Amino acid sequence: MSKLLLLGDEAIGQAALDAGISGVYAYPGTPSTEIMEYVQHSKQAAEGQVHRSWSANEKTAMESAIGMSYAGKRALVCMKHVGLNVAADPFMNSAITGANGGLVYLIADDPSMHSSQDEQDSRFFAKFAYIPVFEPSNQQEAYDMTYDAFAFSEKYRIPVMLRVTTRLAHSRAGVAKKESLPQNEVKLCDNKKQFILLPAHARVFYRELLAKQPLLEKESVESKYNQYIDGSDKSMGVIVSGIAYNYLMENYVGTKCPYPVLKITQYPIPTQLVARMVNECETVLVAEEGYPLIEEQLKGLLNAGKPVKGRLDGTLPRDGELNPNLLAVALGLTDTYGADVPEIVAPRPPALCLGCPHIDSYTALNQAMEQYGPGRVFSDIGCYTLGALPPYNAIYSTVDMGASITMAKGASDAGLRPAVAVIGDSTFTHSGITSLLDCVVENTPVTVFILDNFTTGMTGGQDSHALGRIGNICKGLGVAEEHIRVITPLKKNHETNLQIVKEELEYQGVSVIIPTRECVQTLKKKLTKK
Repeated sequence: MSKLLLLGDEAIGQAALDAGISGVYAYPGTPSTEIMEYVQHSKQAAEGQVHRSWSANEKTAMESAIGMSYAGKRALVCMKHVGLNVAADPFMNSAITGANGGLVYLIADDPSMHSSQDEQDSRFFAKFAYIPVFEPSNQQEAYDMTYDAFAFSEKYRIPVMLRVTTRLAHSRAGVAKKESLPQNEVKLCDNKKQFILLPAHARVFYRELLAKQPLLEKESVESKYNQYIDGSDKSMGVIVSGIAYNYLMENYVGTKCPYPVLKITQYPIPTQLVARMVNECETVLVAEEGYPLIEEQLKGLLNAGKPVKGRLDGTLPRDGELNPNLLAVALGLTDTYGADVPEIVAPRPPALCLGCPHIDSYTALNQAMEQYGPGRVFSDIGCYTLGALPPYNAIYSTVDMGASITMAKGASDAGLRPAVAVIGDSTFTHSGITSLLDCVVENTPVTVFILDNFTTGMTGGQDSHALGRIGNICKGLGVAEEHIRVITPLKKNHETNLQIVKEELEYQGVSVIIPTRECVQTLKKKLTKK
């Protein structure tokens, strides 16, 4: 295949294109900026109609990419390490939802703070979220790992982090290309609940995430990117990660390192390979760019001293809360809390209140969506999230605050039309405004329902910043005034509201429908006070 002289960032951008991505989502931040710029100027990207516009922030970028993955296509998200703080909410929750189309998070760390306010090591975020990491040691590996990461993501249905540092991102080397793959077709998840993080679903998905961990570690042990290079001098073993491997090798130009070397560039940490080094060598030197992630785990990872019991060995459960009974069992005491729940105590899932305005909003939306089929309505966090439950079954995602609009945008970018977002008035002003701005800048075909019940209903009826402002905010963001439709969700208005919804679903641009009626609970409180 052809060979190109590329920056590490450029190698990542080219690999993503060759891997068949349908979108790159990013917010500029050194040392990651050149990836998006490379794709934006790529003829290959233009011919493939790859989405490549900047997002309003890292959070909206990641949520849009999650939306594209939801629709079955491959997406790359790019940001610097501190940008991951902004995107932490969707990042953590996407580990629970998993991926559909290949989903890769490129995070560029900046040791020595060349252009940053801290030296944050993003591998800790990945460890925190239980997602795999690729950490290239050179530009060719940056290309190869990016290319492979999308298939890896789809194999395990999990997002993958690609972690680079400044020196790799901004240095140049020859890179051999691979075959360019076609883009995925739009294909929704078989499990329509996969992206609905209601607690009952999330608990199941979290256990599935935990169950993947041994498989991910097995992949690391067998990975072509992780290498155990034996040496004759066992007085010391050297563990190196990422670009630190190059720093080690530069000390042995023209000769062989006498010590055994374990090169780690794929995570989770390959425990078997670490164990081999610890067993064979008198001391171990760990060289890693960033924080001492491997070093910290090495000191406790193998339980080489006295046995350690707890969540890792199953003495305590890996998921859920602790309680006195679990501790009693772990201590060898009598289980005194094992009684079954009486049959008379029936489960009572939460439900929308009688008279809730959201009921009439979902009734109109469901009827309007009948001709398009399920899986096209993205929602958010609030009492309206209960629209995921029977009898409504109206929404298909709940990931984090503000994600409904940007996930609908990403799905629309992927070709899923119509794409609908449902968000509450308070959530809209919390983190939905920037999402809508992304849609307006690109005139993305999305229909956004902003359910205005005059309050923050889910958390007890606090005052909403959106009160009396939603229409003007949307107009100020650039939504065309004729496509800002205010409706009153009442049964007597159903036919009129249904016609408005149908009209806006057909519109090939940004439209906003604002169902406006006060929450029955806050109204009740007001009437009680009178």
